[in-house]
Amino acid sequence: MSIQKWFITGASGGLGLALTEKVLAEGHSVVAAVRRVDAMQALKQKYPALLALEAVDLMNPEQIQAAAARHPDVDVVVNNAGGAVIGAMEEMSEADIQQQIGLNLLAPVHVTRAFLPALRARKHGTFIHVSSVGGRGAFPSGALYHAAKFGLEGFAEAVSQEIAEFGIKTIIIEPGSIKTGFVANIRWTDELDAYKDGAVGKLRRQVKEVGDEYASGDPVKMADAIYTISQMPEPPLRTVLGGDAYAVLEAGYTRSLSELRAQKELAESVMFAGKAGFNPL
Repeated sequence: MSIQKWFITGASGGLGLALTEKVLAEGHSVVAAVRRVDAMQALKQKYPALLALEAVDLMNPEQIQAAAARHPDVDVVVNNAGGAVIGAMEEMSEADIQQQIGLNLLAPVHVTRAFLPALRARKHGTFIHVSSVGGRGAFPSGALYHAAKFGLEGFAEAVSQEIAEFGIKTIIIEPGSIKTGFVANIRWTDELDAYKDGAVGKLRRQVKEVGDEYASGDPVKMADAIYTISQMPEPPLRTVLGGDAYAVLEAGYTRSLSELRAQKELAESVMFAGKAGFNPL
């Protein structure tokens, strides 16, 4: 087995911590990018030679660039850090909007940009982007989260086609619910009366009342799956983790394909005769 060096954001809790522990247990080294390095001290004592800690504010591109410069030999980059603000779009503050796009989309963009030149020069490496079922399906009360995660998936898919020729793999992970203090980790908007009895209010109450009870994803099993996928010579671009995520996406894809096929005649009716159009894929 070749020893790898991993860079993992959001490594101090939840899926990020489980993945960090899995990678270390497999004998690889990890650079854990976290807000508070003190949260990782117990794991640092267990793996003093393999675990390096970096205090990085992912909203600060200069700090990201500096961390990448200190670790030019990283083999696997994991964009894992993320989080949701739940509530109606109209309830979101300007700070909520900036935080959701910044953490869930711009941070992975800056991390990818920071590490890509070294990986490209060495002609090998892997980017793992932890998206969500919310990166392909949308629910009321998560508009900005979905905007960021949909954007992350578009970004990752496009970049994957740009860097594959340099021997760099791209993996998008789409988890469903994960049993890691799901409700406790959610930030809630201040509720407006207009939304209390509608779709947003119903979902808010459902999540608060039974969110942790129904969260089904085992972070340890998910971490094992992500690691296994990362070692494949040719991993799939997207991997769905969780029965709930699979059910949501299967229903969504089926509905979207049916709606698309129903529009074929209309789509072709607006074309110039004899023109095939532009399809780079």
